[in-house]
Formats: sequence, structure tokens, C-alpha cells
Amino acid sequence: MTSKAQNLSAVPDEEIVRRFQETGDHECFAELFARYRKKVYFACRAFYSDGGAAEDATQETFLRAYEKMRLFSGGDFGGWLMRIARNICIDQWRKRRPEVEIDDEDLRESRGEPTAPPPYDLRLTIDHVWQEMKSLAPEQRRCLEMKIEGYSYEETAARTGFSVEAVKSYLQNGRRMLWLRVEGMLARSK
Repeated sequence: MTSKAQNLSAVPDEEIVRRFQETGDHECFAELFARYRKKVYFACRAFYSDGGAAEDATQETFLRAYEKMRLFSGGDFGGWLMRIARNICIDQWRKRRPEVEIDDEDLRESRGEPTAPPPYDLRLTIDHVWQEMKSLAPEQRRCLEMKIEGYSYEETAARTGFSVEAVKSYLQNGRRMLWLRVEGMLARSK
């Protein structure tokens, strides 16, 4: 380790960023990388279950930060870097997401054409389930609604700020509570 690198280890982020912006000194960026690489990687790893995808997102985060460093205008460098990481994770996830096929009924609905209504009892049951969902704890309800809309655990965690483990727990407990509340009605509607 050079004496310059040793000197940088005691310098605050703001000063290192300023030096890098003024001089383009690669050792300044290397110091920022050393300080934040694990934090960024673990944040990306919380978004992806795949370590390789998290590593790719981490590399892309630092590449984008390097390219955009001149635009950083002060404040919390770590927070700025984590926002870049979050946006990259979301962008990469969207690129990997499989395309959803649209069937004829979906097309009719999108054009406002009538589709066959569900049977009356089924509509009552669905309404009852939605009413019971409103009585769940807000975290459980939010996670269940996002699951119904097709969001993955990772997406739900990213959008709600919960950890993936918390999302799974809220979903499991929410499903259990909802089932206990509607199982009698569901048995009658069969």
C-alpha cells in the first residue's frame, strides 16, 4: 500500500470525491471502491438470490458512479451510491424478466369489449376475500397485494423497503390469516 493510499484511508468521503472530481486521481476512486464495495454488493445480493447477478450489479454500480462522479454535487456519497445500485438492480431485473403472453380475452378487455362476467357467487366470494384483506395488518396486506399483482419477493422488498425475509414472513402470515377468515365461505361456494 502506498503512503498516498494510507493517507486517503483517514480522509472523509467528501474530500476524496472532491479530489477525484478535480484531478481524476484513480487512487481516490479506488479508496471509495474499497470503502463501499461490500455494502453495495450485499445490497445487490439482497435484491438478487444469484450471487453472479449481484456481482454484475455491483460492478455496474461502480462503473456508473465513476462515469457520473462529476455530477455528484455533495451530500451523502454512500446514499448516492446506494441509489445507483438500487436503480441498476431494478433495470437489470426488468431486462431479465420474461415476456408475458397476452391472450384474446386480455385483448378484448383492453379494448373495452365485454367479457363473460364471473358467476354471481364467485363475485361475492372475491369481494369477501378483498374485504377480509383490508382487515389484515398493513404490511401483510401490502405484500399480499403485490404478490397478487405478480411482484417477486425481491421486487416487493425493493419497493417496500422490507427485507426479503420480512416479505416472505408477511406473506406467509397474511395468507394464513386470510385463509382462516375466508375458509368457511370458500367451502360454501364450491
